[in-house]
Amino acid sequence: MDTKYIPFDVIEKFMVKVLNKAGIPHDDAKIICNVLIQADMYGFDSHGVNRLKPIYLDRIKDGIVNPVTNYKIIKETPTTAVIDGQNGMGHVISHNAMRIAMDKAKKFGMGMVVVRNSSHYGFAGYYALMATKEDMIGITGTNARPSIAPTFGVEGMLGTNPLTFGMPTDESFPFLLDCATSITQRGKIELYARLGKDLPKGWVIDNNGESKTNSQEVLQQLIAGEAALAPLGGIGEETAGYKGYGYATVVEILSAALQQGAYLKMLTGFQDGKKVPYRLGHFFIAIDINAFVEPGLFKKTTGNILRELRASRKMPSQNRIYTAGEKEYDTWMFRKDKGVPFSDKLLKEFKGICEEYNLPEFSHYFE
Repeated sequence: MDTKYIPFDVIEKFMVKVLNKAGIPHDDAKIICNVLIQADMYGFDSHGVNRLKPIYLDRIKDGIVNPVTNYKIIKETPTTAVIDGQNGMGHVISHNAMRIAMDKAKKFGMGMVVVRNSSHYGFAGYYALMATKEDMIGITGTNARPSIAPTFGVEGMLGTNPLTFGMPTDESFPFLLDCATSITQRGKIELYARLGKDLPKGWVIDNNGESKTNSQEVLQQLIAGEAALAPLGGIGEETAGYKGYGYATVVEILSAALQQGAYLKMLTGFQDGKKVPYRLGHFFIAIDINAFVEPGLFKKTTGNILRELRASRKMPSQNRIYTAGEKEYDTWMFRKDKGVPFSDKLLKEFKGICEEYNLPEFSHYFE
């Protein structure tokens, strides 16, 4: 399909104005835009600007997310904190939570902050990368509305629950592993549906245990409880789906038990047939490398590990081995002078946002 690229600075200015008009304070809007745009910079298109309307603007209009974020620290020690997000904007809550964890790590070597009553926090890698920029290891995860069926089950119980790691290296890019614990995340299915593409077999299971591939049907079936995502590893145990199921459960526990937040079916976003806040939980861990070793040595060893992996013997049909974070860097190199990719459908959606929020000066970008 045809793709149009719109410069990052144009999209940022546009989205800040839209979010301001939606009631979000300017500084908070800048954080939200930064998270969304960085997702598109690195190729995480499923979590980029395409989520502006359906995930953020629409939820503000539905009254299930507070545009003004007033989070509270409800418990704190020198190395830990528990935050109640009070159903504010997940990006703003999470940016501040990771910042707190990093400040604690600078003083005491490690910091961990957990969050309850938050909302969708976007591109998980953003928060891990915050740490790598300051010579730290960053770890984060979040629960989400039920989507993953447990191994041998067909009912969506766990969220896609990403478990994300960022580590600095001596290369031009950090190590970044940002993975859902399902085979794919709901955002990628939304992307396939936008493009009119079928899903690969084995991504989604229906109530009869059969694989589903129609992306548009699957989105409706996930909401209706008639389909569920398979865990990382796949359906059943033959390809080790129990591993993804186990890791998704780890993220669920760390996103709910420490902060005494909502979990599993509490996160559907509905109560008595009405939309309600999702009340998501997150966790953020920052590790100051300098508390263990001089950061330059850590980065060199990490770089050596990654370079040796890439230099190992390749399959006859392949000419390149990647390490985590490399494809994201390649995507940034390709897009940095081009901007955010827009499909025809996304252009129409953003043109509609222009009209709804009375921003005609941006309309021509979305023609």
